[in-house]
Amino acid sequence: MKASTREWIAKAEEDFAVATSLARRRKKPLWGPLAFHAQQCVEKYLKVRLNEAGVSFGKTHNLEQLLVLALPSEPLWAAFQPAFAQVTQFAVEPRYPGFNVTKPEARQALGHCRRFRLEARQGFGLS
Repeated sequence: MKASTREWIAKAEEDFAVATSLARRRKKPLWGPLAFHAQQCVEKYLKVRLNEAGVSFGKTHNLEQLLVLALPSEPLWAAFQPAFAQVTQFAVEPRYPGFNVTKPEARQALGHCRRFRLEARQGFGLS
């Protein structure tokens, strides 16, 4: 595994740790940041695969675009397309006024993140 791939994994795991920590918060829940960090974890794991495969991906937060680039290496990931279509919206909007994330939306984003993270980590032989 490339050293840069390991760095991407570390960053993805940071986002996952933040998202799961926010999900456990009982007082003053922060649904927007939870959904944002779930999206970021998914995005970074897509970029892990692309980085390892030597595929250029530019600067994008669009999970569906990244998935299209990853499919030649991971064709079974096509099953995640509907989830990624939902989670992509949390890349930017929750960080600005006028966009509120509900508890069900945040929980769903984290669920998609958990499932994809598991699949991506298994693909790299990570526990």
